[in-house]
Amino acid sequence: MRRIPVCGPEGPIRASAEPDGPRAAVRAVLFDFSGTLFQIGTYADRIRAALSRPVDETTMDRLLSGLEAGLLDPDVVAAQRARDVSSTAHRHAFTTWYASVPELAPVADALYTQLMSPEHWVPYADAESTVCQLAAEGLALGVVSDVGWDLRATFAHHGLDRFFSSWVHSYEHRTEKPDPVLFRHACRELDAEPATTLMVGDHPAKDGDAAGAGLRSYVLPAGAAPGSNRGLDAVLRLVGLNPP
Repeated sequence: MRRIPVCGPEGPIRASAEPDGPRAAVRAVLFDFSGTLFQIGTYADRIRAALSRPVDETTMDRLLSGLEAGLLDPDVVAAQRARDVSSTAHRHAFTTWYASVPELAPVADALYTQLMSPEHWVPYADAESTVCQLAAEGLALGVVSDVGWDLRATFAHHGLDRFFSSWVHSYEHRTEKPDPVLFRHACRELDAEPATTLMVGDHPAKDGDAAGAGLRSYVLPAGAAPGSNRGLDAVLRLVGLNPP
């Protein structure tokens, strides 16, 4: 047994024991949805579609600036709290935000319908190749997402549903990540031990804190545009595979 220091705010407190030897191989991988495997189309394109009319660049800049400002609106901020614990709360959170821009208020419901529509979501360029290689190597795959609707139709629309055996949607469990309930439920569905399961996402607290449920975790850096490579080749290396 080797000794691993346990540190407090002022340094090591005592040592804890950890078995010698390599860690067990990863047997299952859980993925977040938005910002990890998929990204929704641009707000500009969605606004034009919802308004069903041309929108010049000056007007679009004003509308987008209005959405940015709306994130600080007290009513919008309040609506975001626990937004992913039910489909009703999720819809309310987003439609309240869209409606904070007066010109978008009449199409707030239409913008939310887009959010649930598979055709408005774009897989990252390396999403399919990554999950395909993981599945081909026998790893069990699942989705754990803070969301207000069932994601299976979106994955099916893009031909990716066949790779996944577990779907854990926050609204169905009335809780949000990083609640261990969600991660552990996915592990049970995949018949995988948490210690041999990797959670991949883009949110340091929500996805990174899967470690609190005994999983391993990997947080992707921010900034990838829809349809671009997401850097998912790192996941292949983490589980001991060579990227294509």
